[in-house]
Amino acid sequence: MSGCRLFIFAAALVAGCGALAPMYHRPDLPVPASWPSGPAYGAEPGGPAKAPVDWRDFIIDSKLQQVLAMALANNRDLRASALTIEKAQAQYQIQRSLLFPHINASAAEVGTLTPADLSVTGTREVLHEYSVGLGFSSYELDFFGRIRNLKDEALEQYLSTEEGHRSTQISMVAQVASTYLNLAADQEHLLLAENTLQNQQSAYALDKRRFELGIASQLDLSQAQSLLDSARGDVARYTSVVAQDLNALTLLSGASIPGELLPARLTKVTAVRELPSGLPSQLLQRRPDILEAEHQLKAANADIGVARAAFFPSITLSSSIGTASTQLSGLFKAGARTWLFAPQLNLPIFDGGSNSANLKVAQANRKIFLAQYEKAIQSAFREVADALADHGTLGTQVAAQQSLVDTTAQSLRLSLARYQQGVDSYLAVLDSQRSLYTAQHSLINLKLAQENNLLNLYKALGGGAAAADSATAETAAP
Repeated sequence: MSGCRLFIFAAALVAGCGALAPMYHRPDLPVPASWPSGPAYGAEPGGPAKAPVDWRDFIIDSKLQQVLAMALANNRDLRASALTIEKAQAQYQIQRSLLFPHINASAAEVGTLTPADLSVTGTREVLHEYSVGLGFSSYELDFFGRIRNLKDEALEQYLSTEEGHRSTQISMVAQVASTYLNLAADQEHLLLAENTLQNQQSAYALDKRRFELGIASQLDLSQAQSLLDSARGDVARYTSVVAQDLNALTLLSGASIPGELLPARLTKVTAVRELPSGLPSQLLQRRPDILEAEHQLKAANADIGVARAAFFPSITLSSSIGTASTQLSGLFKAGARTWLFAPQLNLPIFDGGSNSANLKVAQANRKIFLAQYEKAIQSAFREVADALADHGTLGTQVAAQQSLVDTTAQSLRLSLARYQQGVDSYLAVLDSQRSLYTAQHSLINLKLAQENNLLNLYKALGGGAAAADSATAETAAP
């Protein structure tokens, strides 16, 4: 008996040390300590900065804010993600409950009939047994931390699900805002095409009249007709694109969007601090998708402790106390008390190598999740670096394109004047009109890219470091 007590004490000491699960250390960042610098990144590396804390601080357009609120309330993907969190939390609570014995009350009646030839008395006997009791069965004493590591694994899976939900929410905010901006930009494309169609209709009518008077040639009239047909085709195309954009925005929002909330034209909808290229790359560790990968890594770490515990003995207890009697009226009389205490020791001796194989699987899984964690950081670093490269050059591109639009508009005015004075052919006017039309469309696309770049930065930086920190604190203990 003393040897058994010594064994139990030693086992409890090992479990208290928690030596079976490896000590977790956050891996070093497999990326440089600062963002890249150079001509593409604009300003020289500056001091620390961070993205907006909340999407309401980032999105300044009141209409878009209301559309985003609708999406957060009604989007089915986001709703499914939130329900996944509830499921993971319940699974964690189930696993945690195994640390405690499950106590149950029971009541039973057993009736048996013994034939006369099997009865001791030689006559048929009918026996009834009644019992009530309170106790637990197969409760495992967690000396080697198997149950606790399973609980830790379930907790990390739950926290990983929470971070996955935050990542989904940030992506959805960026996607809704981007779709909203695409709708606004395509409406500007449609408006430009409609204005061009009106101008071409007027120009064609004028050229047709000049042709009838013998002033203009058939070639001039045919060229004017080609521009008119091209503008008519663009109006039809952008009408379809705008309808598709609205359909996409409605799907993301999860409900029909009132007309007064739709954008009239492309405007500035975001407000973000200047993001110098010297942001510390440690900020990436606060991104929810990276935190999600890290929780998966921690869960795999705990799973190694579970696999190691399988090499050690397990002790389970079954115990109950109650009363029993052959008569229902005698259940609670003196002398009817019963009790049961049944400890069971299971010692693995030969398992054909399954425990060793399970440990190798757990160790391989940890290496896999470590590689995935490092890849998530490297991918995030590239996303931010790419967004910063665009951020450093898009302003110059928009300014250059605006200058090109102004210059091309001036060229068109000069070409029209020279054509009307008979100096140039109508071909020069057509070329100037096409160039201006193309430049105006490109300017709209660049302004859209500039706004989408800020959305990409917001998403790449995890929606704001402070938001990530507060959310992590809230989910630390479900």
